[in-house]
Amino acid sequence: MELEALRSIYEGDDCFKELSSVSFQYRVGNPEDPKAFLLEISWPETYPETSPTISLDAFFNNRISPDVKRTIIAQLEEQVEANLGTAMIYTLFEWAKENQESLMKNHQPVVNAVVFLFFFQTLTSSSENSTNLISKKKEKKEQLTKSQKRKLTGKTGARRQRLFFILMFDIYLSNIFILIYTGMVDVG
Repeated sequence: MELEALRSIYEGDDCFKELSSVSFQYRVGNPEDPKAFLLEISWPETYPETSPTISLDAFFNNRISPDVKRTIIAQLEEQVEANLGTAMIYTLFEWAKENQESLMKNHQPVVNAVVFLFFFQTLTSSSENSTNLISKKKEKKEQLTKSQKRKLTGKTGARRQRLFFILMFDIYLSNIFILIYTGMVDVG
Protein backbone atom coordinates (compact mmCIF):
# COMPACT_ATOMS: atom_id res chain seq x y z
CA MET A 1 0.00 0.00 0.00
CA GLU A 2 2.78 2.46 0.94
CA LEU A 3 4.71 1.56 -2.22
CA GLU A 4 1.80 2.61 -4.46
CA ALA A 5 1.34 5.79 -2.44
CA LEU A 6 5.03 6.71 -2.81
CA ARG A 7 4.92 6.03 -6.55
CA SER A 8 1.88 8.22 -7.06
CA ILE A 9 3.07 11.05 -4.78
CA TYR A 10 6.57 11.27 -6.28
CA GLU A 11 5.65 10.48 -9.89
CA GLY A 12 7.64 12.86 -12.09
CA ASP A 13 9.74 14.15 -9.15
CA ASP A 14 13.41 14.07 -10.22
CA CYS A 15 14.51 13.98 -6.58
CA PHE A 16 12.82 10.63 -5.93
CA LYS A 17 14.21 7.31 -7.12
CA GLU A 18 12.86 3.83 -6.47
CA LEU A 19 15.88 1.53 -6.18
CA SER A 20 13.74 -1.55 -5.51
CA SER A 21 10.31 -2.29 -4.09
CA VAL A 22 11.72 -1.77 -0.57
CA SER A 23 14.49 0.78 -1.13
CA PHE A 24 14.19 4.45 -2.09
CA GLN A 25 16.38 7.52 -2.52
CA TYR A 26 15.41 11.13 -2.20
CA ARG A 27 17.68 14.06 -3.01
CA VAL A 28 17.07 16.83 -0.50
CA GLY A 29 17.94 20.15 -2.18
CA ASN A 30 19.12 21.09 -5.64
CA PRO A 31 22.14 19.19 -7.03
CA GLU A 32 24.13 22.46 -7.23
CA ASP A 33 23.37 23.30 -3.60
CA PRO A 34 26.39 22.44 -1.40
CA LYS A 35 23.95 21.58 1.40
CA ALA A 36 22.01 19.06 -0.70
CA PHE A 37 22.19 15.41 0.31
CA LEU A 38 20.89 12.06 -0.92
CA LEU A 39 18.82 10.18 1.63
CA GLU A 40 18.36 6.43 1.12
CA ILE A 41 15.74 4.51 3.09
CA SER A 42 15.04 0.77 2.92
CA TRP A 43 12.45 -1.13 4.85
CA PRO A 44 12.82 -4.67 6.23
CA GLU A 45 10.14 -7.38 6.01
CA THR A 46 8.78 -6.43 9.45
CA TYR A 47 8.35 -2.75 8.54
CA PRO A 48 6.55 -0.59 9.82
CA GLU A 49 6.74 -2.39 13.20
CA THR A 50 10.56 -2.19 12.92
CA SER A 51 12.68 0.74 11.89
CA PRO A 52 13.66 1.27 8.27
CA THR A 53 17.35 1.45 7.40
CA ILE A 54 18.54 5.02 6.81
CA SER A 55 21.73 5.62 4.83
CA LEU A 56 23.76 8.56 3.58
CA ASP A 57 26.46 6.39 1.97
CA ALA A 58 25.72 7.43 -1.62
CA PHE A 59 28.61 8.91 -3.62
CA PHE A 60 26.64 12.15 -3.86
CA ASN A 61 27.20 12.59 -0.10
CA ASN A 62 31.00 12.23 -0.13
CA ARG A 63 31.45 15.94 0.45
CA ILE A 64 29.51 15.75 3.74
CA SER A 65 31.59 15.12 6.85
CA PRO A 66 30.94 11.94 8.88
CA ASP A 67 29.85 14.05 11.88
CA VAL A 68 27.14 15.82 9.88
CA LYS A 69 25.98 12.47 8.46
CA ARG A 70 25.71 11.01 11.97
CA THR A 71 23.71 14.06 13.10
CA ILE A 72 21.27 13.76 10.19
CA ILE A 73 20.77 10.03 10.76
CA ALA A 74 20.31 10.53 14.52
CA GLN A 75 17.61 13.17 13.98
CA LEU A 76 15.88 11.02 11.37
CA GLU A 77 15.94 8.05 13.76
CA GLU A 78 14.15 10.22 16.33
CA GLN A 79 11.42 10.74 13.71
CA VAL A 80 11.36 6.97 13.08
CA GLU A 81 10.78 6.31 16.80
CA ALA A 82 7.91 8.82 16.83
CA ASN A 83 6.28 7.15 13.78
CA LEU A 84 7.01 3.49 14.55
CA GLY A 85 4.06 1.28 13.62
CA THR A 86 2.90 3.53 10.75
CA ALA A 87 3.99 4.01 7.15
CA MET A 88 6.70 6.67 7.42
CA ILE A 89 8.89 6.86 4.31
CA TYR A 90 6.98 9.84 2.90
CA THR A 91 7.02 11.47 6.35
CA LEU A 92 10.80 11.02 6.66
CA PHE A 93 11.51 12.43 3.19
CA GLU A 94 9.27 15.43 3.78
CA TRP A 95 10.71 16.02 7.27
CA ALA A 96 14.23 16.00 5.80
CA LYS A 97 13.17 18.51 3.11
CA GLU A 98 11.58 20.84 5.67
CA ASN A 99 14.57 20.64 8.02
CA GLN A 100 17.41 20.70 5.47
CA GLU A 101 18.87 23.97 6.77
CA SER A 102 18.99 22.84 10.41
CA LEU A 103 20.29 19.39 9.45
CA MET A 104 23.13 20.90 7.43
CA LYS A 105 23.89 23.92 9.65
CA ASN A 106 27.32 22.54 10.68
CA HIS A 107 28.16 21.41 7.17
CA GLN A 108 31.57 22.37 5.82
CA PRO A 109 32.19 20.81 2.40
CA VAL A 110 34.80 18.08 2.61
CA VAL A 111 37.19 17.42 -0.23
CA ASN A 112 38.29 13.90 0.45
CA ALA A 113 40.71 11.79 -1.51
CA VAL A 114 37.97 9.87 -3.32
CA VAL A 115 36.28 13.01 -4.64
CA PHE A 116 39.61 14.58 -5.59
CA LEU A 117 40.76 11.39 -7.32
CA PHE A 118 37.47 11.14 -9.22
CA PHE A 119 37.71 14.70 -10.53
CA PHE A 120 41.43 14.36 -11.27
CA GLN A 121 40.83 11.18 -13.26
CA THR A 122 37.93 12.80 -15.09
CA LEU A 123 40.03 15.86 -15.90
CA THR A 124 43.03 13.76 -16.95
CA SER A 125 41.02 11.33 -19.07
CA SER A 126 39.15 14.14 -20.81
CA SER A 127 42.40 15.96 -21.62
CA GLU A 128 44.00 12.70 -22.81
CA ASN A 129 40.94 12.00 -24.96
CA SER A 130 41.12 15.45 -26.52
CA THR A 131 44.88 15.03 -27.09
CA ASN A 132 44.29 11.61 -28.67
CA LEU A 133 41.59 13.05 -30.92
CA ILE A 134 43.90 15.86 -32.04
CA SER A 135 46.78 13.48 -32.72
CA LYS A 136 44.46 11.10 -34.59
CA LYS A 137 43.32 13.96 -36.76
CA LYS A 138 46.95 14.88 -37.48
CA GLU A 139 47.85 11.26 -38.25
CA LYS A 140 45.03 10.83 -40.75
CA LYS A 141 46.59 10.60 -44.19
CA GLU A 142 45.12 11.53 -47.52
CA GLN A 143 43.37 8.59 -49.18
CA LEU A 144 44.80 7.83 -52.63
CA THR A 145 43.48 5.62 -55.40
CA LYS A 146 45.59 2.70 -56.62
CA SER A 147 46.69 4.53 -59.75
CA GLN A 148 47.69 7.56 -57.67
CA LYS A 149 49.72 5.35 -55.38
CA ARG A 150 51.42 3.63 -58.35
CA LYS A 151 52.37 6.98 -59.84
CA LEU A 152 53.61 8.17 -56.47
CA THR A 153 55.85 5.13 -55.97
CA GLY A 154 56.94 4.98 -59.60
CA LYS A 155 55.69 1.44 -60.13
CA THR A 156 53.96 2.34 -63.34
CA GLY A 157 57.14 3.83 -64.81
CA ALA A 158 59.27 0.88 -63.76
CA ARG A 159 56.80 -1.53 -65.25
CA ARG A 160 56.85 0.31 -68.56
CA GLN A 161 60.64 0.34 -68.52
CA ARG A 162 60.75 -3.42 -67.98
CA LEU A 163 58.31 -4.02 -70.83
CA PHE A 164 60.34 -1.72 -73.09
CA PHE A 165 63.57 -3.54 -72.15
CA ILE A 166 62.04 -6.97 -72.86
CA LEU A 167 60.69 -5.75 -76.19
CA MET A 168 64.06 -4.26 -77.19
CA PHE A 169 65.89 -7.39 -76.10
CA ASP A 170 63.47 -9.47 -78.10
CA ILE A 171 64.03 -7.29 -81.18
CA TYR A 172 67.80 -7.50 -80.66
CA LEU A 173 67.71 -11.30 -80.48
CA SER A 174 65.43 -11.45 -83.50
CA ASN A 175 67.86 -9.31 -85.49
CA ILE A 176 70.81 -11.50 -84.52
CA PHE A 177 68.84 -14.58 -85.48
CA ILE A 178 67.97 -13.07 -88.85
CA LEU A 179 71.57 -12.08 -89.44
CA ILE A 180 72.79 -15.58 -88.59
CA TYR A 181 70.11 -17.22 -90.69
CA THR A 182 70.79 -15.14 -93.72
CA GLY A 183 74.48 -15.70 -93.38
CA MET A 184 75.43 -12.11 -92.95
CA VAL A 185 77.09 -12.96 -89.65
CA ASP A 186 79.62 -15.78 -89.32
CA VAL A 187 78.97 -17.76 -86.18
CA GLY A 188 81.88 -20.15 -86.42
